[in-house]
Amino acid sequence: MDEVDVLIIGAGPAGAVASAFLNNLKYKVLVLEKLLFPRFVIGESLLPHCMDHLDEVNFLTDVKKHGFQLKTGATFYKGEQRLGFLFDDQLTKGWTWTWQVKRADFDHILIKTAEEQGVTVKFQCEVKKVECSKEKQVVTYTDNIGKEITVKAKFIIDASGYGSVLPKLFNLEESVQTQPRGAVFCHIHDSKRTSNEGENIFIHSFRNNTAWIWAIPFSDKTTSVGVVSDSDFVKELYANNGEKFLNHMRTFKDLKGRFSDEKLVFEPREIQGYAKRSKKLFGTGYVLCGNATEFLDPIFSSGVTLATGSGLMAAKLTHKQLKGEKVDWMNEYENILRKGIDVFRSFVLSWYNGDMQTIFFAKDINPDIKRQICSILAGYVWDKNNPFVKKHKTILKTLAQVVRINEPA
Repeated sequence: MDEVDVLIIGAGPAGAVASAFLNNLKYKVLVLEKLLFPRFVIGESLLPHCMDHLDEVNFLTDVKKHGFQLKTGATFYKGEQRLGFLFDDQLTKGWTWTWQVKRADFDHILIKTAEEQGVTVKFQCEVKKVECSKEKQVVTYTDNIGKEITVKAKFIIDASGYGSVLPKLFNLEESVQTQPRGAVFCHIHDSKRTSNEGENIFIHSFRNNTAWIWAIPFSDKTTSVGVVSDSDFVKELYANNGEKFLNHMRTFKDLKGRFSDEKLVFEPREIQGYAKRSKKLFGTGYVLCGNATEFLDPIFSSGVTLATGSGLMAAKLTHKQLKGEKVDWMNEYENILRKGIDVFRSFVLSWYNGDMQTIFFAKDINPDIKRQICSILAGYVWDKNNPFVKKHKTILKTLAQVVRINEPA
C-alpha cells in the first residue's frame, strides 16, 4: 500500500494551492484528479484577493506568462444606468487588479506549476472509497486504466469541487434555501469590442432583477457570455440548442449589437441547480475546501477566491496538525470560512431582492460607501474594518431603504 502525508482530492485551484503550500514544507503530497487536464469549467472572472493566495504559493510568475486578460474592476448596468467599480479605489489595502481567464488554461497552469514544484498529481483517477480514523486515512481509487489502488495518508483535503467526493461518501450534503437558478452560456468572438470594454466584466440586470447577463472579455478577442436566472427561464432560453439565448444575446438592447453577427466558439451550454452546501466542513482525518464546502451564485465571481483562500487555509492547518499541534477546526477553519461566505451570501441575496440595484443605481452613491462595497467585490470579505463585512446582514437593507426614502420612484 502506497503511503503519503497528505492526499488531496481534486486538482482545481483549491487543490493546486493546497498541494503547493504543503509540498513547499516538504510533505509528501498526492493529488488525485478524476478528469484529464486541461478541461473546461465555468467561473472565469477572478477577484483581486485570490492574487494574495497565488502569490503565497509562488504561482504568479507562471500565470503571468500566459497573458490572460487584465481585470481592473467590474461594471454593472440596468438599462441606461451604469455603475463602474475600479479595484484601485477600494477600502482594503490589497491587490488592485487580477485576470479574466479561460479556466481550462488557468487551472492547468496552476496544477502544472504545482507539479513542477514537486507535487505528485495523478489524472483520470476516481476516488471510490474513503475510510477515516485518528491514526490513518485509507483511500481506494481507480486509475486511468481502471485498476483499483489503495493509498494510506495521514490527512485528506477534499478539493473535489462539484464532484463533492467526501460530502457524497459521508452524507454531508444538505439542501440550500435559495431559489433554484441556472445559467446558459457560450464563448463567442468579440471583434466589436471597444477599448472601455477591453478589461472588465460587464453585468447587465434585466427582467425585474430576476435575471442578469454577463460579458467576460478574454485576451484572445473572444468573450464569455451567459444569462443567469430562475431555472424555468434558463430552460426556456436553452431549448432548441439555445436558440432563444442566442437571439437574446445578439439583440439584447444594453449590449448595443456587440454580438449581433459574431461566430460562436462553442454552442450554448446549460447548468442547473448550481447552489450547494455541505453541513460540515471537517471531520476526523479530513477537511473540505473550495466548492466542496459551498457554492452560492456566480453574480459576484466569488468561486475561485473562496477556493484558493480555503485551500490555503486548510493546508496551513493541516501542517499545524501534522506537526502535532492541536487544531480547533471549527473556530480556526469552518467558522472563519463561513463568515466570508456569509458576507458574499448577503450580497447575493441583496442582488436578487433588488436592494443592491437600488444602491448601485442611486442618483448619487457616497464615495466612501462605494469604496467599501468595492472591497467586497475585490474579495476582501474578511476585512473587519469594513462596515459591509461587520454589518453585512443588515447594512444593505438599511442603505437601500434610505435610498428609496430619499429617491422615491
